[in-house]
Amino acid sequence: MSSGTLASPGTEPLGPVPPPARRRRARRTLLLLALVCVLPVLASYFMFYVWQPQGRVNNGELLSLTPLPQSGLSGLGGQPVLTRGELEGRWTLVVAAPAACDAACARALYVSRQARIAQAKEMERVGRLWLVSDGVEPPADRLPGASVADELRIARADAAWLATLPQWAPGTIHLVDPLGNVMMRFDDSGDTTVGARALTKDLQRLLKYSALGRGGRP
Repeated sequence: MSSGTLASPGTEPLGPVPPPARRRRARRTLLLLALVCVLPVLASYFMFYVWQPQGRVNNGELLSLTPLPQSGLSGLGGQPVLTRGELEGRWTLVVAAPAACDAACARALYVSRQARIAQAKEMERVGRLWLVSDGVEPPADRLPGASVADELRIARADAAWLATLPQWAPGTIHLVDPLGNVMMRFDDSGDTTVGARALTKDLQRLLKYSALGRGGRP
């Protein structure tokens, strides 16, 4: 009876090696998938940064794209940890302010709420986030209610997250794109009606030219 010869350790291949053509096809597929994800956002940016029809001016200030940090933030008001990944797939309105939330902060939260509601059937493509900039707990009357319209994420900001929000102030609203980049800032107008109207118009344009989040979040 003959016995089989054992292969020396390290000489047995782990599995069939795909031919070069198959590897190239796999790489092309991955690139196409990445392009499909990025194109909707690029289209919306094109409408703001490049193609500006005569007489049309955006209300918010366009910023250099700055990605949010990957680090997680402690949720407040009984909410779970917040990560950048949670924000991806939606346009997010971000307010950074101390827990006491003065009049300017209250205006910003109200304006972000009204601008989100104004998107009607597209409302679910818009998120809201309050980054509490100090170590104090927000008062109960500032915590989100059960209404869908009041949907608001609250988290304790750290220095890295605040650093991505240029010239943040309690009355300022920053807009984060569906890829997790800070891309626009809306300063406090001092008037909630004016502020909500300006933010609503810019948000409507972005939602119109970006398909991300349409028909459900990716």
